Amino acid sequence: MRSRRLSLPIAALGTLALACSGGAASTDTESSTSVATATASASASASASASASASASGTSTSGASASGTSAASDTSAASASSSGGFKFDVGGMDDLGETGGVVDVCKVGDDDDANQPCADKAPPDSFDPEVQWSWAGADGQGQAFVIPLVANLTDDDQNGEIDLCDVPDIVIQVFAQYGNWAGSLYVLDGASGTVHWKAPVTVDTTVTPALGDIDGDGIPEIIAFENGSSLLVALEHDGALKWKSNAPWPGFSFGAIGMADLDNDGDVEIFAGNQIYDHSGNLLITLGDPSGQAGWGSATTAADLDGDGDLEIVLGRSAFHHDGTPLFNNQALALGYPQVADLDADGLPEVLVETQNGISMLEHDGTLKFMDLRPTGAGPSLSNWYRPSTVHDFDGDDKAEFAVSSYDKYAVYEGDATITWTAPVLDSTGIAGSTAFDFLGDGVAEAMYADETNLYAYDGKTGQVLLQVPRSSGTIIEYPVVADVDNDGSAEVLVVSNASFNNNQTAPALQVIRDKGERWIPARRIWNQHTYHVTNVREDGTIPQFEKPHWKSLNTFRTQAQVGAGGVCKPMPPG
Repeated sequence: MRSRRLSLPIAALGTLALACSGGAASTDTESSTSVATATASASASASASASASASASGTSTSGASASGTSAASDTSAASASSSGGFKFDVGGMDDLGETGGVVDVCKVGDDDDANQPCADKAPPDSFDPEVQWSWAGADGQGQAFVIPLVANLTDDDQNGEIDLCDVPDIVIQVFAQYGNWAGSLYVLDGASGTVHWKAPVTVDTTVTPALGDIDGDGIPEIIAFENGSSLLVALEHDGALKWKSNAPWPGFSFGAIGMADLDNDGDVEIFAGNQIYDHSGNLLITLGDPSGQAGWGSATTAADLDGDGDLEIVLGRSAFHHDGTPLFNNQALALGYPQVADLDADGLPEVLVETQNGISMLEHDGTLKFMDLRPTGAGPSLSNWYRPSTVHDFDGDDKAEFAVSSYDKYAVYEGDATITWTAPVLDSTGIAGSTAFDFLGDGVAEAMYADETNLYAYDGKTGQVLLQVPRSSGTIIEYPVVADVDNDGSAEVLVVSNASFNNNQTAPALQVIRDKGERWIPARRIWNQHTYHVTNVREDGTIPQFEKPHWKSLNTFRTQAQVGAGGVCKPMPPG
């Protein structure tokens, strides 16, 4: 195994970003001024025993105009990077690295305090979107309904190991006909959209998969949901079928899979709704409360709510210890989507829950803070309020806010559910999620939401639309994903599309969107599950044995982290 280690001060590492990007940056620059069509024939990289369907092919188009609108309040010149242009994460979260000395630029470190300030900046007018590349699907399957995942799964530089110097890959599920959710799982090259492999099982494309290293080999596996059998399936990084679970997940409808080391024993557990499986797919526990409304989805998360060092499984109104005993179960609340963050600045986590009746919040011990608030005026119903939300500092005050839609409005709220701003959206089915990222590095995050017709990026302080890109979807619990998918040191946005109930698909299954000038600041190269919150996964896809409390560092949920010379960094509030 070849070691790539450098005894250089961090400030001198700026030239390494392109070298470790697999050449993606130069390729993207050349293609950005023209539209090129590439036939993405599937790689035979999957092992022969995997039945990985290497004959599958798809079409990816690069460098196309986003055909959207952008807005900016200031066009003044600014340095694209206040750290000398360095845009490469040499560490990670659990991957914060050193501030000098010996650094392995292709490996994550083991510190995850996010205690370094972010240095990279982008000009205020850096919202000029274009489609870097898009993928229309393959084998007649050209619609996508759940979020794509991002991780390094292939040895692109062919040095015998898969690491952060390889180009990240994208996991996407596609289907052929709206309403018939049986489809296929593909892995695509993050820089071009070329198909690496197709999974040898038929998946239910409304269930969000998860990925992470479940067997300790240092490379992520993918956990998906098999159509028909209702079993979880594990796929190796090359597409080989690893196992099928020994028991079905009956409450799967529009749900999301997750993973964590719940009991700190070094073995990863997998959670699907209210069911807990071990890393070999054996059902361990069925928890004593449903995880979501039948037919409306669920997204279970894990967090150390009681401060004992191990993780609780958080369903929403209820939370359970890793052995299945209840921490709390507040039956006064309806079933809903959980988010965990410190939303009242007391240093302890709260559980934010969106149910059909509105917005509720529980203390870490289950004590009710408030219940069933409906600040936008939309009435109680599943299609109005039941959906996942996102947590970030949207206004630069160094305190967490949250964002969630309700019927025809997308809103950012203070921690007490006071509305900061609202924006009109079109989402009649009403259960889409959202995300956020500080694309400019100015300490004010941009909120991102994709409704039935468009992807939007909003100024976190004001709600001004900064970016608008056409897409189409009937919307379930998907949301845009932000990651550096081509390893060029600049964030990209991933958004999926389908024909919706109107049978009118206006965009390809997957669009990868960038700023035309590649001015957006660096982001992590991982997004492993629906309830992603940075500390739940290292950048190489390994799952921490001891997950650090995310509310004590970045204090975000379903949003991406910025990275700097030493790994994950914390943005400084403006001023």
